[in-house]
Amino acid sequence: MDTRHVRRRGRGEDLEELMIDDFRETAYNDAELSDAGDMKPARSVEGFHWDIWLLMTLQNWIFDFGRPIAALMVPTELFPMHLPSVGDYFHMMYNLITPFCILKLFERSHTKTSSTFRNICVIIFVMGASIHLVGDSVNHRLVKLGYKLHLSVRDNPMMQSLQPRGLVDSFVLLYNYDEIIGHLMWYIPFFVSLLLYYTGCFLGYRSGDHPRRTLSWWTLTVLSGVYYWYLVTEGQIFSVYFITFVVMIGYMVYKKQKHNAHLDINGQFLLYSFALCFILILIWVAYLWNDEALRVKYPGLLYIPEPWSYYTLYIKP
Repeated sequence: MDTRHVRRRGRGEDLEELMIDDFRETAYNDAELSDAGDMKPARSVEGFHWDIWLLMTLQNWIFDFGRPIAALMVPTELFPMHLPSVGDYFHMMYNLITPFCILKLFERSHTKTSSTFRNICVIIFVMGASIHLVGDSVNHRLVKLGYKLHLSVRDNPMMQSLQPRGLVDSFVLLYNYDEIIGHLMWYIPFFVSLLLYYTGCFLGYRSGDHPRRTLSWWTLTVLSGVYYWYLVTEGQIFSVYFITFVVMIGYMVYKKQKHNAHLDINGQFLLYSFALCFILILIWVAYLWNDEALRVKYPGLLYIPEPWSYYTLYIKP
C-alpha cells in the first residue's frame, strides 16, 4: 500500500474541508445582510456619529429653517420672480443632503432592516420634499406680493380680487400640494426612517458602550430639539411627530424590561431632541392659546400655529 498516496489524500481532504467551512461562513455572513423583513444583528458600531448628526443639524438650520429667511431677505434683483430663488436652491440642497444622512445612519445601525423598505422610505421622502419645493417657491413669491400666511387662501385680500375666480381654485390646489400632500409625503417617511434607526440603538448593559455626554453633545441636542420644534409647528405634523415620540418611549421601556438593553448615545440624542421639541411645543401653544386672529386659521383642539403665520401677523412690517 502506498502510504504517500494516503497522506496526499488526507491533505486534500483537509483542504476541501477548510474550503467548505469558509464557504459556509461566507454564506452565513451574506444571509445576515440579506434583504429580509426581520431585524437582524449587524456589527456593533460604538460612539456618537458626530459627522452625520453635525452635518444633519447644520443643514437643517441652514437649508430648511434658513430657506424662507434667505428667500425674503435676498434682493429680488439678484433672483427675479420668474427664476428659482436662493431659497429654492437651499431646498434643493436639503433634498440631497438629508436622504444621504438617513442612508448613512442606516449603514451604522446596530441592526439591519429590509433594504427595500428603507429605499422606499427615502424615495417617498425625496418625492414629497420635491413637491413641497415647487409649492413653497410659489408661496414665498406670493408673500412678497402681499399674501397673508395667517389667513386661508380664499380669505386673502389678493385672492378675493383675483379674476377669473377659477384661478383661486388653482391656488387652493397649490396650497394642498404644498402644505398637505407634500408635507405628508415628506415627513411621514422622514420620521419612520428615524424610528427605524432608533430601534437599532439598543445595546446590552455589558456592551461597554457608555460614552460621556459632553457639553458639545448637549449643545447639538438642544439645536436639534429646537429645529424639530420648528419642523413640527411649521409643517403642521404634530400627529406624526407625537406618534413617533410615543413609540420611541414605549420601545425603550420594552427593551429595558424584556431584554435588559439600554439606549446608546445616538438613541439618547434622538430621544432627548424629541423630548425638548415636545416641551417647546407646549410652551408655544400656551403662549398663543388665546390669540383670536390665529384661532381663525387653526380652529379645533389641536391648535398649533405656524411660526411663519405668527411672523406675518405680528412681526412683518
